[in-house]
Order: sequence, then C-alpha cells, then structure tokens
Amino acid sequence: MDTSMRKVVLAASLLWSFTGIAQPLGKGTYGDGPDSIAPVGIMNNLTDDQLLETVQKQTFRFFWHGCHPVSGLALERSDTVKAEYYWDYINEAWGEPNLSKTDFGPDAGAIGGTGFGIMATVVAVERKWIGRDTAVRRLIKIADFLLHADCFHGIYPHFMNGRTGKTIPFDRLDDGADLVETSYLLMGFLAAREYFKADTQEEKYLRKRIDQLWGAANWNWHTNNQNKLFWHWSPNNGFDMNFPVWGWNECLITYIMAASSPYHSISKDVYNGTWSGSMGFKNGKEYYGYTLPLGNYDKDKGGPLFFEQYTFQGIDPNGLTDSLGNDYFLQGKNHTLINRAYCISNPKNYKGYSNVCWGLTAGDSYKGYVAHSPENDFGVIQPTAAIASMPYTPKESMEALRYFYYQLGNKIWSKYGFVDGFSIHHNWYAKSHLAIDQGPIIVMIENYRTGLIWKLFMQIPDIQNGLKKLGFASKWYK
Repeated sequence: MDTSMRKVVLAASLLWSFTGIAQPLGKGTYGDGPDSIAPVGIMNNLTDDQLLETVQKQTFRFFWHGCHPVSGLALERSDTVKAEYYWDYINEAWGEPNLSKTDFGPDAGAIGGTGFGIMATVVAVERKWIGRDTAVRRLIKIADFLLHADCFHGIYPHFMNGRTGKTIPFDRLDDGADLVETSYLLMGFLAAREYFKADTQEEKYLRKRIDQLWGAANWNWHTNNQNKLFWHWSPNNGFDMNFPVWGWNECLITYIMAASSPYHSISKDVYNGTWSGSMGFKNGKEYYGYTLPLGNYDKDKGGPLFFEQYTFQGIDPNGLTDSLGNDYFLQGKNHTLINRAYCISNPKNYKGYSNVCWGLTAGDSYKGYVAHSPENDFGVIQPTAAIASMPYTPKESMEALRYFYYQLGNKIWSKYGFVDGFSIHHNWYAKSHLAIDQGPIIVMIENYRTGLIWKLFMQIPDIQNGLKKLGFASKWYK
C-alpha cells in the first residue's frame, strides 16, 4: 500500500469556523498551560508574513493539542471514521481503482505523520509558539514509547496503537514493518537531533534515544538479498507483499535514508534497480508548456502533488541534481505548475476551479480518501497541495492561500488550520484533518520562509554521505 493511503484515528473533533475579528476559542480540553496555543478566527488585512505565521501556528495545533494522549504519536486524522473507504494504491497505480473498507480504531497512531509532527515541533520552538523544554519532553515521550513498541529489525509499522505500542495491521499481509513510513519518522527525528543540541540532561537524553532508533533501523534487510528495496516485511508473512519501492513518487527519502544508514546501508545498485532504473522514473514530456523531468505518468501529468512535498521537507531540492542530470527543484516546480494549469483549464468544468483555487493531491473527499490528480479528479481541492508547494511556487501558492483563508475561511478554517479538503462544485467541506497533509503545510512554509528544516537536515554527515553514495550533487557539500 502507498504511504498516501493512511487512515485512522481518534476522538471526534468539532469543526470550528469563524470570521471577523480573531478571538481565542476556549482552552479547557486543549490545554491551559503556558505552552497551550489558543485557536483564532479569520483576521483581516494580514501581511503575507502574518498570514503564513497564522496558518503555520494554527495548523501546528493538530500535532500539539491533537496528538495521542498516552504516547504523543500523531493521529492519522482528527476525526474517528469507522469503515471508511480508501483507495487501494496498488490497483489504482497499475489498473482500475479498488475500494476497500477499513477501521483502525481511535488509538491508531501514524508513524509517518509523527515524523512530520516532529519537524513541525522544531518549527514551533524556533518561532516561540511553545517552550523548548516542553517540546523536548514531548519528543522524549514519543521516543521512549517507540523504543519499547513493536518494531521489526528496527523498522516500524504503518499504524501503531498509541496506548499499547502494538502493531495495527494495515492489511492482512501488511502487518509488520513499513519502510516508507519509518523513513518519514526518522527524517523527523534526525532533524530534531540537529536542533536540540544543548548540553542539558534532557536534550542529551533525547539525542541518545534518537541515535538508538536511527542505528537500529535495518534498511538492508528490506532488500531481501536482491537489488530491490521492498516496502513491507512481516514476521507472519515475510516479504509476501512483494511490493518494491519503484520510482518516481514520494519515496525518494526512503532510498536516501537507506543509503545514509551508518550500520545497515543499502548499495547504489539497489537504488539503480528499483528507483532510478524503473520504468516509472523518467518522463521528459511537456504539459501546458512545462517539461516534467520525472514520473512516467502520461495520463496523470505527474500524479498527486505530495510526490514533491514529503521527501523535500528535509531534503533541500534547490540545486539538487542526480547523476542523470535531473534537477529536483525544477521537478517540484513544474509538477506543481502542471497541476495548477490543469485546474485552470478545468476540463471537467468543476465549479470553483481557478488560478487561485487549485491543488490536487491525496486526501479526503465526498467519495472517501482518494489520491486526487489530473487523471483522478473528482472536483476536490486539498489546501495542502498548493500551500505545501510554497517553496516551488511562492507567488501562485500565496494567491491560493489568501483565497482559501479570506474567501473560503468561513467554511474551511478550523481550530487545526484548514480542513483536509473541499469541493465547491459538490458543496462538500471536510470536517477532518490528516497528519500527512497538515505536517507539510507547517514544514514547507517554514522552508520557504527560513529554510530551517533544510538547514538542519542537509548538514547531517550521514545524510550527506548517503546522497553522495547515490550520486546526488548539492550546494550543501562538495
């Protein structure tokens, strides 16, 4: 299953929408301490910088106030939805979409979403929304919990019970290690390790815990002695999922982390075998006047926009090239502009699509959870698609952000920032928020504003070694 097909969650969360002068909502259940963050309504006449700060801060509440109360893990979503439908990625990618039912329960914590939340926590400390010591205690809580939770050769499952640490099976065969989700988790932890470098007992303890998690992850195990990197392994089913991590999609970070491991690294032959050497890696075609370097999605015009966002929360695409000459900033920028141009052209004539209302990616819709793209378009916009593309398309993304906030805020602005999706055409507005959609909003806006997470992650010697090993050139090293 693709990382985009992550479901679940916890406690029903009311949708709060407000307009007019901003006023704090009640604290109570969301925390009364000095590090609580009160949600605010729509505020008029904000500068761009003030608007970015407001959106980041309110979105961060999802991770800070909406996490699992026992473990601190990020919940997959802010609402509990039973027997919800999700798209089966394997069938969607290689054939007809397949609808499946699943119910993961209210204690399900998202491993990848937790990694995104950890990076968001670093942003929150830097911007002084929360105290440094309080943040460190939260991250220690998460790390300690994971150290004693289910783990398979150092690799964590897709979903985990936030109370017990036991694996929540994603599928009958997918009941063990999920390599991609773990790469997102450890990307977050490594960024935090670089940030929390003070010589205090708590920060030294946190760094030690992160070192243990990073060192134990056995990426090479997932090659199954082949020049392939397999997504899943299970103590009950072994490699029966038989799902190599083919490129191009959101999984570049998985190969980078696997190549960067100090003890369990993969060879470049594995990267060549199932990523850069796969049929789906190169593109080179032009859509709406923009050339798309990567992603063999002829009908899909690049696929969902999260492909260009997940990996590049930590990896700086600016000046990043591979041995084949591919430019990763150009890839992200052109994919985004193609996605936007498709929405402007609006071949299905959906009400609401425009040059300021665009962005197709995986998320909730009136049809359930769908990996939206030009080829899989149901008239649903995910705010995260345009907003988390801010580093690639700052002008276009800011125009969309202002539209979402000022024109649609009474319908889609909530206590956790923007809701996950909406369709003006179908008069449908989500009441949900997903960790994997909320996290990139905070982190990618920050990378656009200050480059904070890029600076932390790209200076890590292990990561630089892994990038060099795979043949990447970057401004961060010689």
